[in-house]
Amino acid sequence: MTFRPVKADKYSIINAFMVAACIFVNAMLAFFAHSFSLPLYLDCTGTVFAAFLGGSMPGIIVAVVTNFVCTPFNEYSMFFSVLNILVALVAGHFSTHELNKKRIYYLWFILAIAFIGGVLGTPFQWIIMGGPQFDDIADTAMLLAGHPGFWYVLYSVLLNFILNIVDKTISVGIAVLVLKCFPPKLIKALRDNTWNQKPLTEKEKKIIKESTGKGFHSMRFRISFMLTIASLAMTAVVVWISNSQNYRVMADHYIAIANSAGEYTAEIVDGDRIDEYLSKGYDAPGYKETENRLYEIRDHFPGVRFLSVIKIENDGGHYAFDLDSGSDEGYDPGFVQEFNPAFADKMNTLFEGGKIDPIKTRTEYGDAITVYTPIPDSLGKTAAYAVVDVSTGYLAEFEKDFLFKIAMIFSGFFVMILGLGLWTTGRYLVYPIGSMALEAENFVKGIGDQDKLDDNIKQMRKLDIKTDDEVEKLYKAICEMGSGIADQVRELRYYSEATSRMQNGLIITMADMVENRDSDTGAHIQKTAAYVKIILEGLKRSGYYAEKLTPRYMAEVEMSAPLHDVGKINIPDAVLNKPGKLTEEEFEIMKTHTTHGKRIMEQAISTVSGENYLKEARNMAAYHHERWDGKGYPEGLHGQVIPLSARVMAVADVFDALTSPRIYKPPFPIEKALEIIGDGSGTAFDPKVVEVFMDSLPEVKLVLKKYQES
Repeated sequence: MTFRPVKADKYSIINAFMVAACIFVNAMLAFFAHSFSLPLYLDCTGTVFAAFLGGSMPGIIVAVVTNFVCTPFNEYSMFFSVLNILVALVAGHFSTHELNKKRIYYLWFILAIAFIGGVLGTPFQWIIMGGPQFDDIADTAMLLAGHPGFWYVLYSVLLNFILNIVDKTISVGIAVLVLKCFPPKLIKALRDNTWNQKPLTEKEKKIIKESTGKGFHSMRFRISFMLTIASLAMTAVVVWISNSQNYRVMADHYIAIANSAGEYTAEIVDGDRIDEYLSKGYDAPGYKETENRLYEIRDHFPGVRFLSVIKIENDGGHYAFDLDSGSDEGYDPGFVQEFNPAFADKMNTLFEGGKIDPIKTRTEYGDAITVYTPIPDSLGKTAAYAVVDVSTGYLAEFEKDFLFKIAMIFSGFFVMILGLGLWTTGRYLVYPIGSMALEAENFVKGIGDQDKLDDNIKQMRKLDIKTDDEVEKLYKAICEMGSGIADQVRELRYYSEATSRMQNGLIITMADMVENRDSDTGAHIQKTAAYVKIILEGLKRSGYYAEKLTPRYMAEVEMSAPLHDVGKINIPDAVLNKPGKLTEEEFEIMKTHTTHGKRIMEQAISTVSGENYLKEARNMAAYHHERWDGKGYPEGLHGQVIPLSARVMAVADVFDALTSPRIYKPPFPIEKALEIIGDGSGTAFDPKVVEVFMDSLPEVKLVLKKYQES
């Protein structure tokens, strides 16, 4: 079952068709160039087009398959698949990052892929073909250099590079012209179709890579490392098995050649005359003619280095014939050579004239495979052996050449498999999981803001991950869980706000109860709360007490401000509302409103444990009459030992008392009140609190004006 819509299936079919069409175009153009012996390749037009249209991965597939398809008419095609893969990678990079910027980048792109084909490709040609691929290049280079050597190689590279510039210009030109015929919307749809989620921009991919860790701690690196090791191991095993099997086949092939050479020798050499050849040598009738025919046999079979006719005796091998190898002269007839220790377990069979299996031997001329073929006499007995040595140097040289070629072929498949694996894991694992992780982080960061929380859920759903596997199930589960959490947070926030409103209502009610008993404190709690807010914001702007002034702390202090005089509820009316000056005894009673307020708030705190705003209400109620110099009451605290909320309230409370009418006095002019506040800086009040209060006079005057007019 697939979750992909019908429209996406259509584009998948189009993408597959485009890849097949690009392979066909590559093969046809390459066949055209080969058939007419053109000094061009024309085998990467489709590769460039596929990479421009869909990225590096389609280009890599087109490159590898093209080289395979072209093998029937170009036997060397498969060896150059790595170069075409590099072209696809460069084309994919340019199509994503560069080509849409300026036309000049097309020139850099052509030069880049021409360098791959011309400069990097030349060593491939020399190793595989023994020289430049095209005779025209070889002839021109020789004409310029005059003789083989360094300059000949250099001119070959330069000419090949120039040829590739022409070749790649044609290929890129065709690809670009065809691409221009495609509607931009179709191109975007085809590119987007390769994603199993909302397509990511290069910037988004970079953010995901950075957010998911670096080095071995990132999933992308671990998967890449695993795929690389697996692909290398698979390639190494396949190359090793192929080479081993090929070595066995070639060894069997050369053994068969040696057997054939030995059988022909047995037919030519007369077994009845072996003793005559040994005793008379070159003087024996027909000896020279037989030797010449043996030379013909040896030279006819490739890989045969030595060919001898030996009679086995107790004292060693007696040579009847031993052909000159070209690098040394053969043994003369009658020469006796001691037995090689490698033949120790074969000697009984040889003495009996039997057939032995081929033997691997090591001589001064190198390793060889030796085959002994019996030469019978007229009675059917073994008179001598035709000894044929096949040098394993031929096998080693062939093995080396085969190993290089198969490594070249499999390197292309290795890169394709690795690229396909990385592309698949990127589309099905790395980017989907990375996108979910990034959105999950944003979700967590937005917990305190309902709007951000809801927006993050929308962004999560916009990822639209459709991998049709466990990753998609995880994505859907995360979306559902996120939605559930957002709804629960919304409900909790609603209940919290309702509770907060109820608490504020209770606070205001309690403050009103106190204010209604005091005939002199009209709008005192509202004004002091407003001044407290102004001072806190001023401290925040100035950077004072930054570690303390969190948004939550500021809200709690502002909310608790109305309770700073809650202790007055225990002060007798006669003292609280006395129209004249208080006596010393009455003032001592009035001062107890701080300790009463502290006790009331502590009782409230014990009832609703954990409510920090009540703790600040207690601090303000208890210590808003403490002085900076330690001469205040009730405990004589000084400096920053006094809670910050109480120091703020001290300024707000005194300023409101000075500017408000009382039974025992008229309101002070604001200038006088500010003078008194200023004089108290550093003695009665925290200097920083006074400073920001003075800096906020426009706001202070607005509050004062508002309540004077009401």
